[in-house]
Amino acid sequence: MDDHDVDAALQAALDRLTLLNESAAVLSSTLDAVEGLRRVCRVLVPALADWCVVDLMEDDGRLERVCVSHHERDTVLTGLTGVLPPVRERAAGPLSRVLWGAGPLLLSARQVPTAEEAADPLHATDRDLFDRLGGESLIVAPLRARRSVLGALTLVRDDRRSPFGEADVALVEDLTQRMGLALDSARLYAETQAIAERMQRSLLPDLPVIGGLRITARYAPAAATAQVGGDWYDSFVLPQDDITLIIGDVTGHDLRAAVTMGQLRNMLRGIACDRQEPPGKILRRLDVAIDALYSHRTATCVYALLKRPDGGPYHLEWARAGHLPPLLITADGDTSYLHDAHGLLLGVDPDAERNSASTSLPAGATLLLYTDGLIERRGESLDHSLTRLRQHAAALIDQDLDVMCDELLSGLAGGSTTDDVALLALRLPPAKRLGRA
Repeated sequence: MDDHDVDAALQAALDRLTLLNESAAVLSSTLDAVEGLRRVCRVLVPALADWCVVDLMEDDGRLERVCVSHHERDTVLTGLTGVLPPVRERAAGPLSRVLWGAGPLLLSARQVPTAEEAADPLHATDRDLFDRLGGESLIVAPLRARRSVLGALTLVRDDRRSPFGEADVALVEDLTQRMGLALDSARLYAETQAIAERMQRSLLPDLPVIGGLRITARYAPAAATAQVGGDWYDSFVLPQDDITLIIGDVTGHDLRAAVTMGQLRNMLRGIACDRQEPPGKILRRLDVAIDALYSHRTATCVYALLKRPDGGPYHLEWARAGHLPPLLITADGDTSYLHDAHGLLLGVDPDAERNSASTSLPAGATLLLYTDGLIERRGESLDHSLTRLRQHAAALIDQDLDVMCDELLSGLAGGSTTDDVALLALRLPPAKRLGRA
């Protein structure tokens, strides 16, 4: 082998390594399985093929074409993705054979059966695409993980470049192995995230329905993790007719934090119903219980009591244990944070005194209790985060309370937060509706 051949072989090896590295990088750049595969296709075309296709088997047996990528960007590809005909076990089409365990297959255009020869609706669809986009050689390779075929990658070259060879098949096998593992991991992640979210939501309570008042809540899991968290909210009516408004966050993002959250919420309910004391005293009793039963666990909490009027304005009493201040927005859009009655986190010092604060609430006002996942961002000061919440809330005060909460979640959390978000919102009736509910 002369120097020219050696250089060519080294360059070919380098090109293959670069392609594998680029594919691995784009696969790891997203947790969305389909988006990851689409990004890989944009790497493979035109570096390795003139056009390519990815088909995925769903859990219910459906076959879906999720990506068609072509080297000519102006080629019309609309309408080519979507659900495909079912896979037949003894079909002669390359795609069906691969999905039933064959492959990878290296074929020339003349080796691809016609639609009539295959007598298979799936292959008829596949052959129609092949005839439409053209090609002289192709590789159809399975996407495998845990001994299951999850889908297939089809790569096609036209007559303007050399046909695929055995070296290309070896490269594609490596690629599809990585794609299959990434697809399997993404599906497992999505399944785990869904289970975690269902578990978290099952621990959250139903809110009371009280005439004249609107109370609503939102919970959003962290977008960047499949773990459960310790965020919670609660609201219920006490025997003396006061309405509790509670939000909290147990430290940690794991199953233990979620379980502790449920236990603290239930303990707080029992203490509040039994004692019916000012919020500061209730939080101190909860702190003592945490020290005795859940040592080395910490949590933040806001415990508030809404006193319903008898001809006068609504009155709020509250205490905070290491938690962010509630935000009060008047019907005119004026905002203020309830900074008073701030104490240590729960679980730090059970002997610490905890104070309560109180204020009258104007008619038509909205009160927001929230966890830090709603506002805090890496590299941003807390003052800036609180200002951003104040501005968003003021701009939304004319909206229905449910719309306001949805807009706050999408505008502030926006699916990119690395922390859970809990939000509890109260809206008082306008002045003409004041009175005992």
